Order: sequence, then structure tokens, then C-alpha cells
Amino acid sequence: MANKYQEAGVDTAAGDLAVELMKSAVAKTHNSSVLGGVGGFAGLYDVSFLTKYDRPLLATSTDGVGTKVAIAQALDKHDTIGQDLVGMVVDDIIVVGAKPLFMTDYIACGKVVPERIAAIVRGIAEACSATGTALVGGETAEHPGLLGPDDYDVAGAAVGVVEADAMLGAEKVRHGDVVIAMESSGLHSNGYSLVRHLLAGRDLGYSDHSDDLGGVIGEVLLEPTRLYTGPLVGVLEELPGAIHSLSHVTGGGIAANLARVLPIGSWVEVDRSTWSPAPVFRVLADWGSMSLEETESTWNLGIGMFAVVSADAATSVVRALEARGIRSWVAGRVSTEKRDFSGFEQGAKGVDGGAVRLVSAYAA
Repeated sequence: MANKYQEAGVDTAAGDLAVELMKSAVAKTHNSSVLGGVGGFAGLYDVSFLTKYDRPLLATSTDGVGTKVAIAQALDKHDTIGQDLVGMVVDDIIVVGAKPLFMTDYIACGKVVPERIAAIVRGIAEACSATGTALVGGETAEHPGLLGPDDYDVAGAAVGVVEADAMLGAEKVRHGDVVIAMESSGLHSNGYSLVRHLLAGRDLGYSDHSDDLGGVIGEVLLEPTRLYTGPLVGVLEELPGAIHSLSHVTGGGIAANLARVLPIGSWVEVDRSTWSPAPVFRVLADWGSMSLEETESTWNLGIGMFAVVSADAATSVVRALEARGIRSWVAGRVSTEKRDFSGFEQGAKGVDGGAVRLVSAYAA
């Protein structure tokens, strides 16, 4: 018989089943530092190894996936959203040079469908494994009446560590440094409110096929966020001191995010001719009667991460990234020469940083 809580819309048995379905995937992310297993009130992580650091700094980040989840819900395809979440969280931690240690997740839903929740968490766990991050805990909350039966949202938080002397940031950037761009896999997890608006304006559904996009619209838009943390941890270890700062190109677009990791008074002109935005960006811009340039503050247009590196190490960094599966190229150089900053974006999100603008035309 259903109890009163079930009658109110909360099924604790379904929640327990979801945990059972995800346990093995979560366990694969654990290493010798993780104490206990799935189901505890708190995740435990042994940090005794921090005594080997001269001055360990903990880095933390939290984020969600945003309205991209609406597409996953519409297609009933939930196995990629987890990677998007990990990318949004962990790839912010690597920006300061920190190696991720562990992560927790939170899923709010209108109704617990065990298989759906397990698919989301499996995606999170697989991405955690790919980035060397232990998934030590999480929460699934059922909110009947607040969210529809098929609605959900996901969020997460992670913690990493970096030696104080190895921390990356604008203070290490110098005149003449080279800006290396790293290719994105697509839209990642930003600008989907605009995407949804464009589709609605053309009366297009996520399950519709588009010759322009070369597939089912929703499936193209669900291309998961590329994970940069694993490769970058390797490059930082292989080429210590070569990378001065990193920028994760997320909300706010290309120029604003790069400006955040440059020192005040410095500037960069990012050369559009060094890359060709993928078809998904061109098609969406065309559907909105926009130029690519008009979308630069919304979409990443093919650049998911920037590295600002010493000029003598630029070739080595590009080679090291490409050896790890990340297509990379030189997109600009840092200058501290005085100039007029009209047309540049300067800093962002409360950070008084450098100045950036995009120049030239995109490659065909």
C-alpha cells in the first residue's frame, strides 16, 4: 500500500532503487583516498597527502548545466548531461592550476524515475573518472508540485588542490605571451536559452531532422561538453611553468572570459581567421538572422578554453595538448603597450582584468 508520503508524490522506494542502479558507476570513480561508499550522510576524503605540499591551496567551484537539460528531457536522453555538469564544474578548477580531488552532485526532479536518475549519474561518474575526480556523494530530491513529473535540474560542486607557487593567474602573464585556443566540441552548456528561442521562432522541434545540421536537431545540440581537465593536468606536469593562465570559455563568451585572466593594462587581439566555427554555430546564427560576430558574447564559437603561455613554450604546449586529443592553435599575443581600448572588452564578472577584442574575419 502507498503511504501518505507516496500519496503526496514522493516515492522513497524509487529513490533507493536509483541509488542501487548508480552505485557501481560511482564506485569506479573512487580511489584510496575515498572513505566509505555510496549512501552516507557525508562523503569522506582522506587528505593526509596534503602534508607533502609546502602551501596547499584548496580550490572549489559549483555550477549547473542550465537550460540544456530541457533538450535532454524532450528527447528522453539523459546519459550526456552528466558530462556537461562535470565539465562546467571541474574545468573551472583547472583554470587556477588545481588538480581536482572530489565532487558532489545534486539532482532535483518532479518524480524519481530510477533509470533516468541512474543515467544522469552514470554520465557524471564517467566524466569524473575521465578527469581524475572522485564522486564522493550526492543528493536526489523529489519536488512534486514544484517540478513536473519529467522535469529535473542538476548541479554540482568540486574541490581541488594546487601548490601556492604553482597557482595560475593573471599576475603571471607577461608582455609577449602567446594565447593558445583549445577547440570546443560544440555549444558546451552555454547560450541554450538563445538556442531554444531560435528554434521556437522557426517552429522547429528537438526531434526534427535538419539537413543543415546533419542530423536530429536535439541530438546535435546535446553534444556533450569537452573535458579539458585531464589533458591540462598532464600538460602542467609535463611542462611546469609554461602555462601562465587559463580561461574557461563559458557564459559571457570569448573576449570577456579571456579578459578575466589577463593583468590590468594588457591587451590581446584574438584573430578570428585562425579558426572556422563549426556548422552548428553557423546554422544557428543563420536561423536567427545574426552574424557570427553578434553571437560572440553568447556562444564559444569553437573555443572552449584558452591558455596564456610563455612565447618560447607555445609550440611545446600546442603539441602536448594535441597529443592528448585537444586540437589547439595560436590565436593571439599579449601586449602591454599603451593604446586606445575603444572596442575592447575589459574584465568581466567583477574582475578588473585586461582588454580583449576579436579581429579579422572567421576562416571559411
